[in-house]
Amino acid sequence: MDTYSAMRQFADSWGLLAMTLFYLGAIVWAFRPGAKKSHQEAASLPFRNETAPAQAVAPAQQPGAVATDPDHLPVEKA
Repeated sequence: MDTYSAMRQFADSWGLLAMTLFYLGAIVWAFRPGAKKSHQEAASLPFRNETAPAQAVAPAQQPGAVATDPDHLPVEKA
């Protein structure tokens, strides 16, 4: 068996399985529960201002929430 035939037989069997597993893994990774925040940030990129980034809603601004992270406090404009 020459090299071409051996590689083609491998690609026809194991290559198809590897590509299918890669495709399914990419789908599972894209729709995982922890990806919601990054997908929302990516979706809002076209709407951001060039000179000032879009302001995220701080936890202190949500009803009933308590801000514990100083990086997410609302910014006051002068």
